[in-house]
Amino acid sequence: MDFKLIHTDPKSNARAGVITTDHGEVETPIFMPVGTVGSVKAVHMSELKEDIKAQIILGNTYHLYLRPGLEVLKGAGGLHKFNSWNKPMLTDSGGFQVFSLTENRKLSEEGAEFRSHIDGSKHFFSPEKAIDIQRIIGADIIMAFDECTPGDADYAYAKRSLDLTERWLNRCITRFNETECPYGHSQSLFPIVQGCVYPDLRKRAAENIASLGADGNAIGGLAVGEPTEKMYEMVELVNEILPKDKPRYLMGVGKPENMLEAIERGVDMFDCIMPTRNGRNGQIFTKQGVMNMKNERWKNDFSPIEEDGASIVDTLYSKAYLRHLVVSNEILGLQIASIHNLAFYIWLIGEARKHIIAGDFSEWKPKILENVTRRL
Repeated sequence: MDFKLIHTDPKSNARAGVITTDHGEVETPIFMPVGTVGSVKAVHMSELKEDIKAQIILGNTYHLYLRPGLEVLKGAGGLHKFNSWNKPMLTDSGGFQVFSLTENRKLSEEGAEFRSHIDGSKHFFSPEKAIDIQRIIGADIIMAFDECTPGDADYAYAKRSLDLTERWLNRCITRFNETECPYGHSQSLFPIVQGCVYPDLRKRAAENIASLGADGNAIGGLAVGEPTEKMYEMVELVNEILPKDKPRYLMGVGKPENMLEAIERGVDMFDCIMPTRNGRNGQIFTKQGVMNMKNERWKNDFSPIEEDGASIVDTLYSKAYLRHLVVSNEILGLQIASIHNLAFYIWLIGEARKHIIAGDFSEWKPKILENVTRRL
């Protein structure tokens, strides 16, 4: 993997770059749709490529390990071939999912024992196994196995958790260096900065990771319950330390305003289930603000979903029709909302990139934020 930094905003740390992988290029900053079980919910791959214009998507190690399982994925030749996505792909390590199973997992130095949310069967992830699974899935970018510390963890817990995450990281790197992707393309391992909301822990984690020379680096354990300002503070602190010539990935974030604030602080990559999950619940993000399609006000509004929207669905269907589908719990409504929201997210981050390159990102950001955060 290669990362080329193209431009930095003169009045902030916002950056534009290009990541090159064996499956193609990704222009940063970038939003990555989440394909939890090998599919972005309710969206065809052709729609992701041609209409939504996604450049890279995610797969989830925990879910793919449970279903369809490694034997099926290996037999298919990896997730790229299994789901017909021939562009870049990233997988998380499964750590966040494992550690969200608070009642059904047991943590040790060796790894994490957990019970499947599907059938209650017992499983075990070690750092080595997390790497092995991601090798078999075959994503271009894979993540180190870590403990995702809760946003409200006390200092003692956060420190113990970071200690463990750093020991696991060393094991991940060793395993990664001992193995190869079974499908012949290269993979890059991203370490994850943890440390909760404690500046000294975040600083320590970032310095350790900066010294490793990885192809890229991730920031985890944010947007998990801590105040938003704390998230921005930690991102700022960490990005002062992480190498400027490597991409920075803020995991699981988030709202449009969160992403733009993080871009201003030097983040390059984002993922979040919000566009599809909220879309399936009738929430539509637009350039003018956020619409709740269940509201009565849209019942007789026959204007397009978004006049100058980023997707074909925006002018193909009216607000009234989308509302009808949503309140009827019709599958097409979930699909239209998901496609619209994903296209909007990718448009928004693409616009940020254009303004970074043009040199006026700092002037553009407050204006667009005022619009997109409005409740309609």
